[in-house]
Amino acid sequence: MSAKNPVVDDYMAEGCGRCDKVGTPECKVNTWRDGLVALRKVVLDTPLKEERKWGSPCYTLNGHNVVMIGAFKTNYVLSFMKGALLKDEHHLLVAPGENTQSGRVIRFTDAARVVELAPVLKSYILEAIEVEKAGLRVDFKKMEDYALPFELQQAMDADAALKDAFEALTPGRQRSYILHIGSAKQAKTREARVEKCRDKIFDGKGFNEY
Repeated sequence: MSAKNPVVDDYMAEGCGRCDKVGTPECKVNTWRDGLVALRKVVLDTPLKEERKWGSPCYTLNGHNVVMIGAFKTNYVLSFMKGALLKDEHHLLVAPGENTQSGRVIRFTDAARVVELAPVLKSYILEAIEVEKAGLRVDFKKMEDYALPFELQQAMDADAALKDAFEALTPGRQRSYILHIGSAKQAKTREARVEKCRDKIFDGKGFNEY
């Protein structure tokens, strides 16, 4: 069984600290505290090291992130960094977003459900540990597998500087714009998104960077 880390004790008591509701009844950690505590107990009954990253409990093996615990407005989750590689025999894992390739989560709204599933959750975590030990990696889609939105291609064809700036971005940053712009259903919206993204592209930033 792993040792508790005081920084996660602080998380359970006060919250992640990433918004002004920390330490208040409105904090999402406060809303789901019983379930989060139950999840923590399950994870601590494994060889993973308890840490805190991005404000939330993170459990690592030899410095590599394996699982995390997180609280949201409508639920709380046990996240598996390489969940796409797990067998998921009980069909519990879901992708947190439609474009998520590696991570998978199990969502909860009831602490009793965590207690009920504790043996299964532990088996998933132990499998995730074996995946990490084996050095397995998710086969991510390559940039050439993504279709460039017509409106973005059109803008780059008309502006060589924009094309050069976009091509200078890292693959991950390029992907963030492709997904953001391409997710709009109407051409007018896609065109507007291209214009709004210009400055960030020239600054060498991804869509989600500030």
